[in-house]
Amino acid sequence: MRARIVVVEDEPDLREAVAEYLGASGYEVAMAESAAEARTLLETQSFHLAILDIAMPGEDGLSFGRWLRSKTPIGIIYATAAGTALDRIVGLELGADDYIVKPYELREVLARVRSVLRRVPQPTVPQAAKAETGAGRRLSFGAFQADLDGRLVTGANGAVIDMAKSEFDVLEVFLTRANRLLTRAAISEAIGFVEDPESSRAVDIRIMRLRKKIEADPANPKFLRTVRGEGYIFSLPNGDGN
Repeated sequence: MRARIVVVEDEPDLREAVAEYLGASGYEVAMAESAAEARTLLETQSFHLAILDIAMPGEDGLSFGRWLRSKTPIGIIYATAAGTALDRIVGLELGADDYIVKPYELREVLARVRSVLRRVPQPTVPQAAKAETGAGRRLSFGAFQADLDGRLVTGANGAVIDMAKSEFDVLEVFLTRANRLLTRAAISEAIGFVEDPESSRAVDIRIMRLRKKIEADPANPKFLRTVRGEGYIFSLPNGDGN
């Protein structure tokens, strides 16, 4: 099944150029000139990824993206004007998977789309298929259980931990490389970030959000520890991680 993308952009020429380029690259693409129009599309269609302009008339991209993320496990890429670093950081804190800075080249858009789509959860596997393929990759840490194939984390008493895709991406990197020092560059590469000056900050933001969800005391983490000047390490006692 081809990935479905919605481009929400109020500039007609840019919107059509992005849609045409992604369509020629093998994706199914829909367009909307506003958040309101995109909401109408979502009443009858589902998408794997949304490219959202932040500075749109009416409801802005950040507000719409927050609503979108609350409704569906969709990948989100924000488009922001050059020089507005604050918007980019706010977008990452709201759970965006990536961002692009205007003016951008269409090849860069395609690279970021491919990177995010590699991390977007696939459609739910029917129970019969699960029975044939087995339980999948499951790892434990403390009171938590992580289903890496189902991209789900549960805590005490089986309670599901609300976790954005970008947060789960980072957790998976650490769980599959437990007790190893990881630099920010190594983490960025593992989660498919396109290298840019903001990538280290983006990793730090995801780790900060992740700590709030898995650490009893995020200021004094038990699992996800900082190694000053070098990076991070996910500490697992012997016996955990099975």
